[in-house]
Amino acid sequence: MQLVAGSERVVGQDGCDPVTGRVRWAPVKSLWIGGMTAAALLLGPLTCSWSALAIFLAGCGVTLCFGHSVGMHRRLIHGSFACPLWLEHLCVYLGVLVGVAGPIGMICIHDMRDWAQRQPRCHDYFCHRRALLHDAWWQLHCELVLDRPPQFRLEPRVASDRFYAVVERSWMWQQLPLALLLFAGGGLGWVVWGICARVAVCVTGHWLVGHYAHREGGQSWIVEGAAAQGYDVAIAGLISMGESWHNNHHAFPGSAKLGLFPGQIDLGWRLIQLFELCGLASAIVTPESLPPRPALRRLPRPRGTRPARASRLAVH
Repeated sequence: MQLVAGSERVVGQDGCDPVTGRVRWAPVKSLWIGGMTAAALLLGPLTCSWSALAIFLAGCGVTLCFGHSVGMHRRLIHGSFACPLWLEHLCVYLGVLVGVAGPIGMICIHDMRDWAQRQPRCHDYFCHRRALLHDAWWQLHCELVLDRPPQFRLEPRVASDRFYAVVERSWMWQQLPLALLLFAGGGLGWVVWGICARVAVCVTGHWLVGHYAHREGGQSWIVEGAAAQGYDVAIAGLISMGESWHNNHHAFPGSAKLGLFPGQIDLGWRLIQLFELCGLASAIVTPESLPPRPALRRLPRPRGTRPARASRLAVH
């Protein structure tokens, strides 16, 4: 066995295959997002108010920025900065409230996809190669079962964390305390918009950004030999909290900073900088501090974007 480059948690064995497998309906996953979306579409227009919309927008902003982008992705998955455990737990919990998966499930989904995308070939499911509606069905309602998958090994620090174990087993139910609080403060409308509409929009948006970020957009970097390349989806830079600068992320996956060039808004990075200013973040990783990547090639002129101004970024 050997560690597969790009993920210390995914261990490839002889004969493991990122291509051959079957996509099957995942009933729990499907009913979860389907139920939230149906409730939002049916009850949303009947319960809409300015206060409910404010709850929706605030909930999306906090859970996506503090939770998904900074807590789940940049801290828990990539370890791109250090912070006190209480802050990590808080941010990851807010990431759970986005409604995609629990903390361990999110790590597994992310690292398996990254492993597959970095191989010379991989299944269409991993690369979002199918048409929009086809990919939506696959990503939001199904799961891929590989015939010969690699092993997934969670690091002891996370595997032995009781908080993560509890939240992983009950991640869908974690919406309930928030729902009760919202109901007490604003009734059914706040619950519909603060839970159902928020989860439906955030989970669907998470897939939609991922779909386009692997198909089209700006490119400043190419990872030679990888089955999938990342693209920068500029239109989603603000609302994704910087996560849509995906070409940069493919180039420097361990970096806490995703918006690398002028005009690339990255609110997740700004939040980490705020944590650092408050003495709550340290050991922050940026592209300049990462080891060289022989397979990474800087394009002489970015594709799909206006030429970027001169940058001190070196090719890693």
